[in-house]
Amino acid sequence: MDMTGKTVLITGASRGIGASAAQVFAAQGANVALLARSAGAVEALASETGPRTLAIEADVSVWADMAAAVQSCVARFGRLDVLIGNAGVIEPIAPMASSDPAAWGHVIDINLKGIYYGMRAAMPVMEAQGGGTILTVSSGAAHNALDGWSHYCTSKAGAAMLTMCAHKEGAPNGLRAMGLSPGTVATQMQHEIKASGVNPVSQLDWSAHIPADWPARALLWMCGADADPYLGEEISLRDAGIRKEVGLT
Repeated sequence: MDMTGKTVLITGASRGIGASAAQVFAAQGANVALLARSAGAVEALASETGPRTLAIEADVSVWADMAAAVQSCVARFGRLDVLIGNAGVIEPIAPMASSDPAAWGHVIDINLKGIYYGMRAAMPVMEAQGGGTILTVSSGAAHNALDGWSHYCTSKAGAAMLTMCAHKEGAPNGLRAMGLSPGTVATQMQHEIKASGVNPVSQLDWSAHIPADWPARALLWMCGADADPYLGEEISLRDAGIRKEVGLT
């Protein structure tokens, strides 16, 4: 898909799915804004992906950071066409009865409030320019309770609902919103899950995880008209039919 002239803002862009998405979108000609808390990591990635890339040091759990990030993106590239809400954490994994309330709440701040802050900052810009696409990286945990993951499951469920709300409110103004549940992906998060030894996901063999470029390529596909039947919904890469539509093998 040709993304020349389009601008994409990716949160959690320093590694994993976010870093792969940066490379995939840049390869298709997009202007790419890379957002993460680690300035060094996104600056290094920006230097690899080319001159149409902007590195932004920001914390998605801070509203002022997200508002400033969107404005920086528009100031540099003149518009914002795609927002990919990818930033997310799962640590610390712990049973609810012994979980640390502050740490539990911080996961909500990143995984749920961070998605809202991105949408809140981007939607007025997209509506003013006549349209845009909002994509949220979700999880099967949004729909299934798992031991030790109460913070992650709750935050992902909330983010899935936020995405549905964004579609309902934004569609009349030209916005497209949907979620992507990638399944288990070979990223740093899976190492953290494995180390926890908690619930069946931690017992999966590494070969069971898909490469990070699969969800990245799916996110690119979701920006096109072929994905329009799924607007307002969440698609899953566990679905063989979806993988076929995206062109993943």
